[in-house]
Amino acid sequence: MKKMDSKAQGSQMMMLMLFMVMMLFIMPTFGPILGEYAGYALEPTIGFGGNFPVLTLFFAGLIVVTFSSLLTNIFTDWKAMGKAQETSRAFQKELQKARREGNTNRVNKLMKMQPQIMKMTTQSSSGMMKPMIFLMIIIWPIFIWLRSFLGGLSYHYFTVPWSSGVFLFDRTLPGGAWLWIYLIVSIVFGQLIRQGLKLVAWSDWWQNTKGKIMPSLK
Repeated sequence: MKKMDSKAQGSQMMMLMLFMVMMLFIMPTFGPILGEYAGYALEPTIGFGGNFPVLTLFFAGLIVVTFSSLLTNIFTDWKAMGKAQETSRAFQKELQKARREGNTNRVNKLMKMQPQIMKMTTQSSSGMMKPMIFLMIIIWPIFIWLRSFLGGLSYHYFTVPWSSGVFLFDRTLPGGAWLWIYLIVSIVFGQLIRQGLKLVAWSDWWQNTKGKIMPSLK
């Protein structure tokens, strides 16, 4: 059974790596096409006629983090992950205590348990890898469209409290100011959305609902 579990985890990792390599080769060619198709839905919705680029960046980041948070929440068993983290912390605490006391027998017993602890941690977090394929398919076209959309604007400046004209593609910031706005929105709201969904995920209602929607994940 252990060999089968390890083989399954290794296969998932290999498939994910192969997919990422394929995306790196495919996206330079098909990325602009996918970005154009994404623009058919995004531009009328969050483009605002090119008049409010910061709002466009805000909503683009919000869409991405909402999709990513929902997918991660569906595929991840937060209860199992919390249990694994608590077990790992307790194990490390006992191991450090045994080493400080020079209890060699206790250390040897704990070290024999270490592969089981690592397996539990790996299994509980493996669900977080599954949505990455879907996320790359969703996020990449949005990102490509966003870059193309902002580059095509006739006016590339926005106002902040300390300046009346910040250039969207200002190279004093790596990647440009527009990328940092996008990242800040994604990080801040991503944390809020993920924490909210995590609280829901701990409830018995969500466990029952997820089991009905995707019984194979149970």
